[in-house]
Amino acid sequence: MSLTNQNIEQLLEQCSLGNQRAQMEVYDRYYKAMYNTAFRIVKDSAEAEDIMQDSFLTAFTKLGNLKEKVTFGSWLKRIVVNNSIQHYNKNSKYNDVPLDDVMYKIEDHSGVPENYEYTNVKAKQVMDSMKELKDNYRVSLTLHLVEGYDYEEISEIMNISYGNCRTTISRAKESLRQKLQPKAEY
Repeated sequence: MSLTNQNIEQLLEQCSLGNQRAQMEVYDRYYKAMYNTAFRIVKDSAEAEDIMQDSFLTAFTKLGNLKEKVTFGSWLKRIVVNNSIQHYNKNSKYNDVPLDDVMYKIEDHSGVPENYEYTNVKAKQVMDSMKELKDNYRVSLTLHLVEGYDYEEISEIMNISYGNCRTTISRAKESLRQKLQPKAEY
């Protein structure tokens, strides 16, 4: 059976034994999603790539700590998110750099809805408006709405209380609504 046909549990077993081909296969399966996750937080392509690489190294070296191999994807994503936030917090203390535009590539044009252009413009407006939010609002909304984390997970990741997390996300949503209101009137 070739490596590409093996399930993740089998691949991770081989990774634990130091099989570099298995590690490359796991990397190929997850790197795009992990890069996108890091990029949405740090907003820098090179930094996101470094964080992604470091996260894979961490995951491969600590693979023995993973109790259930089927949860590898979510475990790896947690490592990426934690590393991204740690990097962002470390760097945001020293420099205020304007956020870059987020560009999405559509790799598969099949099944594109007819109202794609309208939807794409609306999505770009939302992403542009999110960039205008305060940093803690932008990060908390990204984790909640884009990455799908719940309040408990976000409060742990951002090192804030559960109540503060709920309040921050609520205020972030209201701030985003206010920023989108003038754009909706066009």
